[in-house]
Amino acid sequence: MNCADALAMPRPECPPDLKVVLVAAAALVDPDNRVLIAQRPEGKSMAGLWEFPGGKVGAGETPEFALMRELEEELGIETRPSCYLPIGFASHTYDDFHLLMPLFVIRAWKNVPKAKEHKALKWVKINDLNDYPMPAADIPLIASLRAVL
Repeated sequence: MNCADALAMPRPECPPDLKVVLVAAAALVDPDNRVLIAQRPEGKSMAGLWEFPGGKVGAGETPEFALMRELEEELGIETRPSCYLPIGFASHTYDDFHLLMPLFVIRAWKNVPKAKEHKALKWVKINDLNDYPMPAADIPLIASLRAVL
C-alpha cells in the first residue's frame, strides 16, 4: 500500500485511554559488527522473544539516563549517554498500551554483558537478526540498524 492509498482509507482511531509507555533500547555493537540481543525470561510478557536490551523510562528520567541505568541493572555494563547514537524509534500499539521506543547504537561500554534479568544473550550478525522471533515493536528497528551498520 502506498501513501495515497492510505490517505484514501478512513482515519484510524486510537482509544483515548490507551497508556503510552516510553522505553529506551540499545543496539550494543561489538568490534565484529555483531548486535547483542536478549531473550525475555519466563513469567514476563512476550517471554522467549528476543529484544534489544533496555527498559522503561522512569518519571523525571531522560531516555538516555534510563538506558544507562537499565543496562547496568540488566547486563552489568557501564555506559555513558555521550557514547549513544540515536538511530530511530519504534511507535507500536499493543493490546493494552502504546509503546514509544528510541533505539541507540552503543559501541563502547565497560564490563562483559551478562544475562542478569534475561533468559539468555546472543551476539548476532545484522543480517541474521530476522531469524530470531522479536516483539512487533523491535522488528522495524532492524532496518534502521542495518542502514547505519
